[in-house]
Amino acid sequence: MINVIVELSKYVILTLMVVYTFHCFYMVRRQDEEEKNELLRKQLILIFFMDFTAFLVIYLKTENFEVINFYIEMMAFFAVIQILYRLFYKKASLLLLNNMCMLLSVGFIMLCRLDIDTATRQLLIAAAASAIALVIPVMIRKMKFLKNLTWVYAGIGILLLAAVFVLAKTSYGAKLSLMGIQPSEAIKITFVFFMAALLWRDASFKHVVQATIVAGIHVGILVLSRDLGSAVIFFIAYLVMIYVATKNVGYLGIGIAGGSVAAVIAYYLFGHVRQRVSAWKDPMAVYENEGYQIVQSLFAIGTGGWFGMGLCQGSPEKIPVVKNDFIFSAICEELGGIFAICLILVCMSFFLMIVNIALQIKNPFYKLIALGLGTEYAFQVFLTVGGATKFIPMTGVTLPLVSYGGSSVMSTILMLAIIQGLYILREDEDEEIERHRKATAQRAHERAEAQRARSH
Repeated sequence: MINVIVELSKYVILTLMVVYTFHCFYMVRRQDEEEKNELLRKQLILIFFMDFTAFLVIYLKTENFEVINFYIEMMAFFAVIQILYRLFYKKASLLLLNNMCMLLSVGFIMLCRLDIDTATRQLLIAAAASAIALVIPVMIRKMKFLKNLTWVYAGIGILLLAAVFVLAKTSYGAKLSLMGIQPSEAIKITFVFFMAALLWRDASFKHVVQATIVAGIHVGILVLSRDLGSAVIFFIAYLVMIYVATKNVGYLGIGIAGGSVAAVIAYYLFGHVRQRVSAWKDPMAVYENEGYQIVQSLFAIGTGGWFGMGLCQGSPEKIPVVKNDFIFSAICEELGGIFAICLILVCMSFFLMIVNIALQIKNPFYKLIALGLGTEYAFQVFLTVGGATKFIPMTGVTLPLVSYGGSSVMSTILMLAIIQGLYILREDEDEEIERHRKATAQRAHERAEAQRARSH
């Protein structure tokens, strides 16, 4: 009976995910607020039933009562977050909030299936980050001086990265964390704020050079620390923000050319890079060593097929570091390729929402922040999925909100809180424009009435 439930559950979970993903994109085209609110409520119901089905299967397969405790705690966390946002921020984007809950749900499901202790730690970190994040939208809204802290952001980023390079121990070939914290995740945010603060008023050649020097120091320290995934994310964010601020295609071309040359130099300087490229080119040829991880990942993806093997039916634990770098492969194996594609589409929906906010917001400082954070998020998803599927060499970055990693989850939740703040600012701008339009129309109407009265 349990095997029948497990087999049916994968189709139920897949159907719920497909419908949820459809709603993400269908909602964008709807103008009626009541219809949007109804779709948002349906999304929450879909998340609830997906979580209920998944955790029921995990409990039936493991018979571990801790799974039930975790499920109750997780649902309480989601309920509190949804209620508090609705109470404190009437103008917040509930679609952004729903997508965050969905991605966290997928991560919790897979982590609970792999290791309940890891899932519990992830939930505690997510709860703590969400508590901090609740005050960030109002800070973005009220603290106008943030645009004046240009060199404070640069100093914080460089000092923390330098501390990691000097003090951190090497783990998996790279210096990543200090006292269990990975500062590069938080510095992704301060770096974007630095770029925006420097370029929003004046994107002259002088400021572009200053931005390039600071970005080069950030990326250089990360490369020396062999945190190549983060280095690439910083570089891409720098390129996009420089191009958006200056509208100069030449800077973009020079940046891409310079990045390509730097990649070749890194290949010859670092054996760590050569190993990853070797594993990417022909993982079977180096299966016993550096190719083992990617081969196991590809086996998992191939084994899962379109519909997956079902929760607790595969062997994702055979993939080294599966909870961090290769969670996408575990999802493909047990929940299927279609589910994984829907997951990517939900991430894409996230990115498109952020770009939409950036395009509509009037203030150039906040516009650059939205584009910078959106670029970092989208490119990190690309690196993770691309590395797991052998589309690009493995970079060792996590899938935001899904993979295990306290620093990654915390910084992503804080990043989304910043985006919520920018969304609320955009709503404020729209209200101000509407008030101005109505006031102008009222004055015009009063002048017309006065003219008619004088003519009589």
